[in-house]
Order: sequence, then C-alpha cells, then structure tokens
Amino acid sequence: MELVQKLRALAKLQRIDTRLDRLRSIRGGLPEEVNDLEDELEGLRTRRDRLQQEIDSFQDEIRKRETVMEEARIAIARYESQLMEVKNNREYEAINKEIELAQLDIQTSERKIRQFSESIGERMARMEEVNRMLAERTKDLEEKKNELDQLIEETRKEEDELAKLAEEAKAKIDDDRLFRAYTRIRNNMRNGLAVVTVDRGACGGCFAIIPPQRQCEIRQSRKLIVCENCGRILVAEDLFEPVAQPDEQLA
Repeated sequence: MELVQKLRALAKLQRIDTRLDRLRSIRGGLPEEVNDLEDELEGLRTRRDRLQQEIDSFQDEIRKRETVMEEARIAIARYESQLMEVKNNREYEAINKEIELAQLDIQTSERKIRQFSESIGERMARMEEVNRMLAERTKDLEEKKNELDQLIEETRKEEDELAKLAEEAKAKIDDDRLFRAYTRIRNNMRNGLAVVTVDRGACGGCFAIIPPQRQCEIRQSRKLIVCENCGRILVAEDLFEPVAQPDEQLA
C-alpha cells in the first residue's frame, strides 16, 4: 500500500479519535469521581470491618473476665465454708490468702471489664460515624453513577458509529509500526493529537516553524515526516477528509 493511502487512513483515524475524545470529555471528571467514591467506600467498609473485629475481641475478653469472676466467687464461697472447719491458725491464714487472691481476681476483672466496655463504646461511636459516612457516600455514588450512565447513553450511538469507523481506518493503515507510533505519540500528547497538518507555515500541534522545503515534502506525501520539535506526524492538509457521522460531518 502506498504511503499516501496509509497517511490518509491515519489522518482519518486521528479525526475520529479527536471526535471520540470530545464526546468523552462531556463526562468531565465523572468517571474519576465514581472511581474515587468506590475506593472511598471500600476503605470505609474495611474500617467498619476492623472496628467490628475489635468490638468482637473486646466482647470476648469481657466474657472471659466474667467467667474468671464467676469462678472466683465460687472459690470464695468454698473457701469461706472451709474456714468453719479449720483446726489451726496456719490453715486459717492459708485459706484467707486464697480468698484474698480470688477477691483480687474479681477486682482486676471488674477493672478490665470497665476498660473493655469503654473501648467498645468508643469503637461503637466510631462505627456509627463510619456507617453515616457509608450511607452518604453510597448515595453520592448512586447519583454520580446515574449521571454518568445518562451521559454515556446520550453519546452511545455516536460513539458506537465512530468506533466502527476507527476500526475501518485502522485496517486501511495496514502498518503495525506506523499504528504503534501513532498510538505512542497520541498517548504522550495532552490533547491527543498525533497527526497534524502545517498551519501557516507551522506545526499544527506545537506551532514550531516548518522550513519551506520540509513543507513541500509534506505536501508530496512520499515519506513519513515528523515535527522535529514535538514529534507529531505531519501530513498534507488535503489528507484530512471529512468523516461522515449519523447526524453531521466532522468539518
């Protein structure tokens, strides 16, 4: 395939991609906002799960301490009954020591239970705040998604038509290296322009001056020429043909 035909197909692909870029720009920052909200919701759910795990852990500790207290009370009752049967001071002191230790276990457990209960109360308050934020962000996400879906639906038909035209243009390029170069340049350019014409003696992308001899070579379309300043592919203006659309032409 002659280079001029490849360049013509490349220029057509550029016009199609530019139109697609414009359609997608209508969505503005909505896609990013939706992604950010989804990430935030995931983080909130993780935080909520972690708080619930901590609450469950504190509740387990409270149950353990309650068991310790119950066992200590049973032990105290048993020791007190044994006091009635002691035969000497040594036995009396030993049993009293055991009672004191059991009472200390009860006091320690009561203090720990209070601490665990306070921690649970703190986690519950934080959980309530997280749930409030989850509800708000979920509502925000639903609204943003609905707004984005509506915008996508409004441009879906034209995007589908343009996507078909883009595939046809790619097939006509029939040069993997040229297409890869186009894609690389396009991705590196903020405005997505990889193929441009010479406008009033300057590159249509970066506006660097193109020497007259170079301009003549561009018009002849006998070899691939790129802008020495920005690296964009330079083509003759007559290669940029209108691309028919369902309701309009790309002028």
